[in-house]
Formats: sequence, structure tokens, C-alpha cells
Amino acid sequence: MKNYKNPDKYGYYGEFGGAFIPEMLYPNVEELQKNYLEIIESEEFQKEYQDLLKNYVGRATPLYFSKNLSQKYNTQIYLKREDLNHTGAHKINNALGQVLLAKRLGKNRIIAETGAGQHGVATATACALLGLECIVYMGEIDIQRQAPNVARMKMLGAEVIAATSGSKTLKDAVNEALRDWINHPATTHYVIGSVVGPHPFPDLVARFQSIISKEIKEQLFEHIGRQNPDYVIACVGGGSNAAGTFYHFVEEENVKIIAAEAGGFGVDSGKSAATTFLGTLGVLHGSKSLVMQTEDGQVIEPHSISAGLDYPGIGPFHAHLFKEKRAEFFSINDDEALQSAFELTKLEGIIPALESAHALAVLDKKQFKENDVVVICLSGRGDKDMETYLKEMKR
Repeated sequence: MKNYKNPDKYGYYGEFGGAFIPEMLYPNVEELQKNYLEIIESEEFQKEYQDLLKNYVGRATPLYFSKNLSQKYNTQIYLKREDLNHTGAHKINNALGQVLLAKRLGKNRIIAETGAGQHGVATATACALLGLECIVYMGEIDIQRQAPNVARMKMLGAEVIAATSGSKTLKDAVNEALRDWINHPATTHYVIGSVVGPHPFPDLVARFQSIISKEIKEQLFEHIGRQNPDYVIACVGGGSNAAGTFYHFVEEENVKIIAAEAGGFGVDSGKSAATTFLGTLGVLHGSKSLVMQTEDGQVIEPHSISAGLDYPGIGPFHAHLFKEKRAEFFSINDDEALQSAFELTKLEGIIPALESAHALAVLDKKQFKENDVVVICLSGRGDKDMETYLKEMKR
């Protein structure tokens, strides 16, 4: 079986990855490349990190057998409840890990980008806990549509800076964060929230998120006496929750992997974020991957109802899975995601994040057998999306 999990020493997953960065950032990125594995695999680091995951974040998150959903779709559906983490999403797994790493590298100033706000909240939380300065870049449009998370970040002591260029969403927030990092290389660590960016970030984030699939294996064994499901499903923007959900299964040939991308108004509408359907090989935010771009390499503005999936690229880990046909990718439109969010709420009493609702919508697109064991990552809770849900209910 191929090695899908880990990149080569240059940070490549097949033809995707690498580190395409301005000269000013080389010292920072090189410092990370040389030290990250040794630090995060050390006994001292793991002891502190695992203790925080258990006693602060509240891990392990439950693997919940979704009886009503299973009945409706006539298959065996389990939900990995990342929405029950402290701060309400999977993002805290990586934010805590990276802030601990930054502290060991002697950095006292943390910057982050955020779309839906969950990564910003998680990073601000980790900085509050560990006593570091925190600056979060967020697109002006996302600041408006994710107001509760902006308030949380500010309450946690973070400074939230609006990205006012381009589409004023996640891509532009990343651009601003990278500019900041170039201007403050010695004191600052950039906590990238997804499996994107220059090597080693895709690998670093995937390793911190891999706790998701590690727990799924253990918990599924408790439930049904076997570690591997037939299917694992997760939503993909840059793809951190998906990388974590897939991590310990990508090299298990009998586990089928499904990724749900944000189709927006539809793949052919010009208002979409379905990168594997619309993207071509390019470089975005420091790595080579599939990118939504014009023929002359200008990035096409993405669209999704969910701020966390509103990104014109995809992490190199996922681009490789797509190219090698190791994962099946679905494009889920805004309306389909909304419908699935309301369905889960009514059937199971769980209000999901709009991002997670894209993964749930795969249930309407793919036929599963009655005995199939299907694990879906419920990456976050829906509090932050209540305004969107309320608008939909008034329609």
C-alpha cells in the first residue's frame, strides 16, 4: 500500500506540497522543518499535550451511533462528535498543539487566520491558556457573518484584524497573516488552521488532527469489535478535520474515503468552492496543489454558504488522495448542506456547523448497504451559524 499519510522530506505528497515562500520567511519555515518532529514526538511535549486534550479539551469525543439517521438511510451511521470539544470544533486539537510548539521555539506572539472563526477562537483560547499574545486575521465578510465567534476571540484577549482586500474572506485573511509573519519573523509563530501552507504545516496540522481517526478506531472496536469502518466521510475546505478523520485509514485498503466539498450555487455557477472539480495545478499560500484559478494564474474567488469551506484551494494531502483516486469527492451545494443540517437537528437533536452539514449531505448522494458501517466527522457545532439558519427558517 502506498504511503499517503506522510510527505517526503521536501514536503511533497506525490506531486503536491513543497514550500514556495518569500526569502524573508525561509528562516521561520526552516526552523519549523528542522525541529517540529523532534519536539512534538518528545515525551515531555506529548505528556503536556495529551493531558490538555483530556482534561482541558474534553477528549476523547464520543463516537455516537446515530440510530434515527441510520434508520432513515438504512445503513449503520456513526457520528464522531468533534462538536463536543471545548470551543465547539476540531480546531482546538491543532491550535493547542501549535501554540505549545511555538512556546518551545521561544515565540511569544501568535498570529492566525480564520474563516468560520472556529480556528480563531481555538487559537485565542490556547493563547489565553498559555499566556501568549494573539492576533487573528479574518475577512471582513466573515467578520459580519460569524459575529459570535468574533466576540469570543475579543473576550479571550485576541486582536481581530479585518482583511479588506479581494473577496474579504478566508484566502485574504491568509494573505494578511503571511504579510504579518514576514514583518515579524523573530518573535512570531503563524498557527495555520488547515492542512495548507508551506511544508511542514500540512503534515504538522494532520498529525495534531490525527487524534480523530485514532479515537475512531478505538471506539469502533468498543462498539462493534472491529477497528475499521466501511466508509469515513468528512467535509473539505483546506481539509484539517478531513485529514484527521482519514489519517489512520488512508493506508487501510478496505476503508473507503469520501470527501465533501462546498459546491456553493453549483459547480457550473461561477459561485462555488469545489476545488477538485474546478481546480488546476498551481501554487497558493506556499504549497503546490489544486487551485481555482484563471488560465493566467489569477485566483478565482470561491463561494460557499459556510465560511470555513470558502477557500479556492485544497491541502496537498487531499489533492494527492484525489489524484490517486484514493478518495471519492462530492460537491455539495449550499441548499443541500442546509437541508442536511435541518435533518440532523430534527432527527437527532444535534445542530451541526454548516461545514459539517456538507459531510452529512453525502448520505443523499451515495447508496450505502444495510450493513455498511459509515463514520461521519461532525467537525463543529452550529451555534456560529444560527443567523444563517434563522434566515433559512424565515424563507
